[in-house]
Amino acid sequence: MSGEFDLRATTLADAPRVLELHRAAASAPGSGLAREADEMALEYIEEALAKALAQGVAISAWAGDAIAGEIHASRLGPRQFAHNLLDLTIAVHPDWQGKGVGGRLFEALFAQAATLTPKVERVELMVRAGHTGAIRLYQRMGFAIEGRFDRRVRLKDGTVEADLAMAKFL
Repeated sequence: MSGEFDLRATTLADAPRVLELHRAAASAPGSGLAREADEMALEYIEEALAKALAQGVAISAWAGDAIAGEIHASRLGPRQFAHNLLDLTIAVHPDWQGKGVGGRLFEALFAQAATLTPKVERVELMVRAGHTGAIRLYQRMGFAIEGRFDRRVRLKDGTVEADLAMAKFL
């Protein structure tokens, strides 16, 4: 698989392909996605994308007809939080991990967020404490850990981990 891919705005018509991507990413060992593959449905993806398209950002990476990755984030709703993007989710297909897809998706999200009105000043995400590879990527992208929710995430094997709140200021 070559390392070439293109970024473009995600559309609602892409939802079935985004669902396939999220299921593939969730099925990979060490996935950091909150939902497991069998918990994902088309309606869930459509709802998340619709919210991001209406009041946030949704971008995907494509290698020809294959979806390599996807990122989306949206606003909370009340005006007092309009300067924030949250509910951020990023998924990179296992075949494309380690090839720069995640970093490029974040850069595109930040660039698109900078064009929104009202102005976005803060991007927030949550990450499992044990997902160290993702934490390193997020820190390289400028996110800082702002909080810790101990014993918040129960994994399939029964272990419990902390969830970390991270944010980046634009």
